[in-house]
Amino acid sequence: MGLLEDCEASFGSPDLYHVLGVRRQASPAEIRRGYHRASLRVHPDRAEPQDKEEATRRFQILGKAYAVLSDAEQRAVYDEQGTVDEEGEALRGERDWQEYWRLLFKKITVKDIEDFEKSYKDSEEELADIKAAYMDFEGDMDRIMESVLCVDYTDEPRIRKIIEKAIDAGEVPSYKAFVKETKQKITARKRRAEKEAKEAEKTKDELGLGGEDDLKALIQSRNKDRKKEMDDFLAQLEAKYGSNAKKGGRKLAAKKGNK
Repeated sequence: MGLLEDCEASFGSPDLYHVLGVRRQASPAEIRRGYHRASLRVHPDRAEPQDKEEATRRFQILGKAYAVLSDAEQRAVYDEQGTVDEEGEALRGERDWQEYWRLLFKKITVKDIEDFEKSYKDSEEELADIKAAYMDFEGDMDRIMESVLCVDYTDEPRIRKIIEKAIDAGEVPSYKAFVKETKQKITARKRRAEKEAKEAEKTKDELGLGGEDDLKALIQSRNKDRKKEMDDFLAQLEAKYGSNAKKGGRKLAAKKGNK
């Protein structure tokens, strides 16, 4: 099968943007983050032995999807014609997709994460990310709080004020899901976040975490659902940090509190 057929079979859609979880108008940096986030979920190194073969196959498909969308010419052809060049260099069969992945994303340390939090919060970058999340999820605060970096439930009042200010200034539309959100939903989100924070802290204490492998140990200690949530966060912060570091721009790293 070709790439689009593989995407349909493995991810339920032949749309490369959908497979990577990004908008069709996504910037190259957003596509990179989407690829990292999606690939971490199925990375063979994180799969159980019985699932490794399937994870490897899906991982390779994600790599090919990113290879197409990260190439300006191939992306333009895909956008215009809905096809991909199966014989092109980006999809050549002999490519080692795990090595390709490792070259794209550097491993971050706990210090990297702590440094990024200091520079990211209240920055222009955070402001842009909050507005983008608000637009992408049409005002759904559950998804906004899950997607924005470096926030926990105590940040919600600050995030809401930023969005309200943007609405008042006409920078973003007024979505009903945001302006008419019920108190019950807000309370449920807070309770869920508080519970997860306590569970994560308990796990950290039980494991005696204190070094650069803390995040990996914390992920491994959780069940599959909680592992997926942390993977999503790590994907965002590693992609954001690695991308900026590679370009020689600001020194970025990332940290996120428990949701």
